[in-house]
Amino acid sequence: MTDSTVPEAWVAMPSSEQLNAARPPDSQGQRHPYDFGFFPAMGRLVLAHPGIAPAFGALFSQIMFAPGHLSRAEREMVAAVASAAQDCHY
Repeated sequence: MTDSTVPEAWVAMPSSEQLNAARPPDSQGQRHPYDFGFFPAMGRLVLAHPGIAPAFGALFSQIMFAPGHLSRAEREMVAAVASAAQDCHY
C-alpha cells in the first residue's frame, strides 16, 4: 500500500526569479515575441529541466525565427495545425 499524500511523480518547478532570468530582454531592450507577461505551463515545465531547456529554446528559435522558405505566419500555422492534429492543448 502506498502513502496517498505523496505524489508518485512530480517535477520541481522553477521559481519566479528563475523564470524571469530565463527571458531577459534582447540587446535593444525588446521583449521576446512570446513574452505574454507570464509563463505558460508548458514553458514552465521545459524550464524545469536545465539540461533540456537551452537546447529546446535554441531549436525553437531556429525553427520559428531563422531565415527560411516559410514566413513567420506560415510557421505559426504549421505549429497550430500540428498541435491540433496531436490534440495538444498548448
